Amino acid sequence: MTKQLSFTLIVGILGVALAPAHAGVTGSKKSSNGAQFTVDEGTLRIEFWSPEIVRVTYADGAQLPTNKSLSVIASPGKVKLTRGENDRFVTLASTDINVKIDKQTGAVSFFDSAGHVLLEETPDGRGVKPATVAGAAVPSYSQSFETASDEGIYGLGQHQRGVWNYAGGNGGNVRLAQANTDVGVPVMTSSKGYMLLWDNPAVTTISSSAASDSDNGKKSLRWSSEFGRAIDYYFCYGDGTIGTALKAYRHLTGDAPLMPKWELGFWQCKERYASQDELLGVAKKLRDLKVPVDGIIQDWQYWPPGTNTWGSHLFDTNRYPDAAGMFKELHDLHYHTLISVWAKFDLGSSNSAELNAVGGMFPQVTSYAFPPGHGQWYDPFAITGRQTYWKQMRDQLFAKGVDGWWLDAPEPEIGGMGFRTYTTPIGPGYTVYNAYPLMHSMGIYQGQRAATEKKRVVILTRSAYAGQQRNSTITWSGDIQGTWDVLRAQIPAGLNFSLSGIPYWNTDTGGFFGNRSAGNGNPANPQYQELFSRWFQFSAFCPMFRVHGSYGLNPGKEIWRFDEKTQDTMRTYLNLRYRLMPYLYSVAWDVTENGSTFMRPLVVDFPKDPQVRGIGNQYLFGPAMMVTPVTSAGATNQSVYLPAASGTWFNFWTGETSPAGQRVEATAPVETLPLFIRPGSIIPMGPLLQYSSEKPADPIELRIYPGADGKFTLYEDEGDTYDYEKKVFATIPIEWNEAGQTLTIGKRSGNFPGMLKERTFHVVFVSPGHGVGNAETPADAVVHYTGKASVVRQKK
Repeated sequence: MTKQLSFTLIVGILGVALAPAHAGVTGSKKSSNGAQFTVDEGTLRIEFWSPEIVRVTYADGAQLPTNKSLSVIASPGKVKLTRGENDRFVTLASTDINVKIDKQTGAVSFFDSAGHVLLEETPDGRGVKPATVAGAAVPSYSQSFETASDEGIYGLGQHQRGVWNYAGGNGGNVRLAQANTDVGVPVMTSSKGYMLLWDNPAVTTISSSAASDSDNGKKSLRWSSEFGRAIDYYFCYGDGTIGTALKAYRHLTGDAPLMPKWELGFWQCKERYASQDELLGVAKKLRDLKVPVDGIIQDWQYWPPGTNTWGSHLFDTNRYPDAAGMFKELHDLHYHTLISVWAKFDLGSSNSAELNAVGGMFPQVTSYAFPPGHGQWYDPFAITGRQTYWKQMRDQLFAKGVDGWWLDAPEPEIGGMGFRTYTTPIGPGYTVYNAYPLMHSMGIYQGQRAATEKKRVVILTRSAYAGQQRNSTITWSGDIQGTWDVLRAQIPAGLNFSLSGIPYWNTDTGGFFGNRSAGNGNPANPQYQELFSRWFQFSAFCPMFRVHGSYGLNPGKEIWRFDEKTQDTMRTYLNLRYRLMPYLYSVAWDVTENGSTFMRPLVVDFPKDPQVRGIGNQYLFGPAMMVTPVTSAGATNQSVYLPAASGTWFNFWTGETSPAGQRVEATAPVETLPLFIRPGSIIPMGPLLQYSSEKPADPIELRIYPGADGKFTLYEDEGDTYDYEKKVFATIPIEWNEAGQTLTIGKRSGNFPGMLKERTFHVVFVSPGHGVGNAETPADAVVHYTGKASVVRQKK
């Protein structure tokens, strides 16, 4: 921000006189974890919250506003700082981050401990201007940054443009405003290994521009919020890897709770199962056909017909004569069930009246065309609103045996961004616009946690905001079309969402909408069979594996409605998903314990390979398995980049190896998804299952992919309680030493009810044609494990 400043002589933090000629900084004050400065007639504060986290706040005037963050739940810790000052800069440094404040401009820059620049505010890059939002005169704040010419910028939520790297103007401006298929999360991640949380839930635009000669090769990136009380952002950086930044970010905004094991299984649903008989009939037939499956979902309109039943949580007894009995029967069939719940209520329902009575409902009345009616939206920013909303769900649905929640339209889906005109207990709607899904899911998570510790919370939701991972949510990508272009766009959308700090994400496999006249969405259409097969393969490597589709595409997308070849493909990936359950559940634990993520863009694990910065159609699923979905009709080969590593990559299906740091043309007929395994990987595979808890993972086929040192921690617990928070679980460290060609299955730590005291590991050293695909492989070594360390040497 450019302003004329008076000539003032001031004294710096260390007692050094600051040069008056171009004095952007005109005053300063030391604090225990940073410093505060007077800059351009405004106030700038630098706070270290940990060695890996710095908060930067700026506002016009002599006082900073007291901003209560909805995303941040951590508190500042005690950080040992090194302070310095010279004629040009004031410096504040932890062991990981060095912050410099330019005395002439007040701009803040971030460096690593070796002095390499990470991110710089643009001189004169702060903006404060008047704006009009929802008819109100408000201040609008913005901040510009300079990024390196070769830097990749990712995250920002989920957007359906097919854009992976947002740096340098790729994809144009990104607008963070919650909507169906568009998820606004104000978090960006850099290929340099830092993350930035822009802590403002108002509608925000991120604009970027390409580098030019006049910019010394640097790119410009600007954050602009339509409303703000201040510029307020957090910078997270650890050892230069995205993984350590992500862990710091989770510390700041909340860890992701461990999902129950059944969430990792297969989920069948459609829009919609219209009766108790239909839902149970599908569930029974899947079991009869021995299709591995853990979950089924009851979508909307299970309630009675009429104009005052939306949000009533009642079941139409003509179609659902015994809802509690239905859920019990599903449990007896080893299913778990999610049910659709909305934040919208018909006028006249008893639940609506109760919410209005406690001040938990927005007074505005909206109309909707299908089904026709008028209603109100509940206010999750009101404590009484959240508590009453959960109480109704608990007494009317959870008590009947529902296992989890499908939050539809939680943006909220009020036409014309009407929520901006509403008033919440913490401010006008435009001040908190993007945080509605965070607060909505928080009320349910906290409510269920208070009700029981014996069932983990599972929330499937169509929208998300920064910090929402702590509410045990899975975001789906919205009501998307079933086309090749849309499938192609899902991959960078999901990867950017993952780099927004939220680890659980999925799509409507096959697309939600289709074109009946064109046969798009019809399981009998050969063209759709190919698209569905490719989409199904991709979904098998998403944190939630779920099929869905709209009512207009009846009779649905259950496996028996497809041709035999497509069914065979589906079974291949269903069986693989369930054989990988020990791997998947251990990865889920790593997400919770170490702040990692399921879908890992290549830039996360291979930051020194410049080729991966532009690759948004490949990713690691967990630490070992590289997935490259096929997204073109008629393809029989797929170009795959094998990132630079210390060994050769393995083709999962053949065991053949290929050198790292090059592209290969992978054979990819319609039944084959290209899968490559990272050298040094250890993948535990269990027995074939019909559902996730059918039997213990014994024996475990332990596949070893030589070529580099490797580690993996096998995690196990009861599967569906919060006792793991009390350390009721067991871990087994497993390590491969490449130089010594030895595998060490370490000493088990911990225990839990039902734990196998003894078990068998079938060790398989993968080679061409050996330890490949879904099939169980004859062991190269058998380890009868009793909890004590055991060493296996690969035979030459």
